[in-house]
Amino acid sequence: MVTIVEGIDDSAIDLSQLAKILKGACASGGTVKDRTIELQGDHKKKAARVLEQNGYRVEVR
Repeated sequence: MVTIVEGIDDSAIDLSQLAKILKGACASGGTVKDRTIELQGDHKKKAARVLEQNGYRVEVR
């Protein structure tokens, strides 16, 4: 199971730093590939909550 965070197209956003925040909040591993963050495990709800707390608009699919 992998949780994918995509759609953050603003190149001014440091995806590596955002991935670090998400990995810490979800207590999981992960990586950044082609402007997409992949988190190991099913973390949709927690990742969505963390993103919203950081000012992102979230759509969970």
